[in-house]
Amino acid sequence: MRDAANRAIMPRYQSLTADQIDAKAVDDVVTIADKEAELILAEGLARLLPEAAIVGEEAAHADPALLDRLGDALCWIIDPIDGTNNYAAGKPPFGVMVALSQAGETVAGWIYDPLSGRLAHAHRGAGAFIGEERITAQTTGQQPPVAAISLVFMDPAKRQAMKDRIAPHYTLVDIPRCAAEQYPRLVLGVNDCSIFERTLAWDHAAGVLFVNEAGGKAARPDGRAYRVDEAHLPGLIGAASERLWDDLAGRLAEV
Repeated sequence: MRDAANRAIMPRYQSLTADQIDAKAVDDVVTIADKEAELILAEGLARLLPEAAIVGEEAAHADPALLDRLGDALCWIIDPIDGTNNYAAGKPPFGVMVALSQAGETVAGWIYDPLSGRLAHAHRGAGAFIGEERITAQTTGQQPPVAAISLVFMDPAKRQAMKDRIAPHYTLVDIPRCAAEQYPRLVLGVNDCSIFERTLAWDHAAGVLFVNEAGGKAARPDGRAYRVDEAHLPGLIGAASERLWDDLAGRLAEV
């Protein structure tokens, strides 16, 4: 991940030209750095565990059939630059996310911030770490709790329901438009909870595991565990504690 950042991502940060940025969809871009970083990551991960499938965000965009590999016995999942819109605009946050899944369940995940060098990582059943330090999720301690709610991919009716029924019970803060930053915020006492509508595997596999292994809770709104082979389903709640998760899930169930 550091290699990809050093070779492909940071040299182009704040120096991209217009022809190095392409639109993938409305309000969604890809850059030459995304593509090159994904190739570097895929090559390196294939050497580490050659028997695992590899599903990268950009490769899957080019060939959606790759998504069928997310349920394989072993699968590397790559987001070469999470927060590409920020990166393309020459501003933070953005990060590199890699996860390893086993039959659809995430067993390890890594979230790297190229600007600060922070590496958040977790292995299933072995805890969550930043660098070499084991970490436990902290709440902000504020009342009402601090919530970052992503409305970007919600339909208008659901977006309005969030504003009317959920927002009044929380102190709302802007989302970073970067899961590689949002998940650490849930553990580091910056945000108490978050709601995500779109739940693509490369955006959430590593972060969900990191929050859960730190002692917080990230799960589907009905309490089911997040699986990378169900990433087409909408809805995900992350929180710094189980109580905060329960409170938000209960309110969401009434919307």
